[in-house]
Amino acid sequence: MPVSIRDAQNSPQDRLWIQRQYPEYLSDLSDLSMNTGMFPAYREREAELMARWFADDSAHPLVILKEERPVGFALVSRPPRNQREHVDFCMAEFFITSRSRRIGVGRDAAKLIFNRFAGTWQVTEFLYNKPAVEFWRATVAEYTNGQFRETVAHGEVRQVFKSGKAR
Repeated sequence: MPVSIRDAQNSPQDRLWIQRQYPEYLSDLSDLSMNTGMFPAYREREAELMARWFADDSAHPLVILKEERPVGFALVSRPPRNQREHVDFCMAEFFITSRSRRIGVGRDAAKLIFNRFAGTWQVTEFLYNKPAVEFWRATVAEYTNGQFRETVAHGEVRQVFKSGKAR
């Protein structure tokens, strides 16, 4: 099951694929009994959000592939410079289609992404998104051999660690 990632920045085809999957992503977030009211609002601003993904030079939209077929997407971003903690990269968005979950695609894609963008990472999950918290805790723990820091505050779980050559 070869998993790979592809930069979607300059690919109209990849951008369209992400746009088509984005409603399922938002639906998943809303369905996890954590609906704060913000995800339906995102649906209304979907075109604007997608435009930002592809216009922001500090954002890296990626398509996740399994056997060369798109099965997910990720958005890697650089945090604001005035952030208190030094972090090079944030996992801003991460999604695997329902039919490609629980077979290692997300874990393998996350590792490829961390290796591609070497530095200090921050991954943040909404505290009540239990599947995401479990996934990222396990994935980051495996990737770093347990060498990460986790905090829980303000309704968020946050893992900070070093990746790639920065480890």
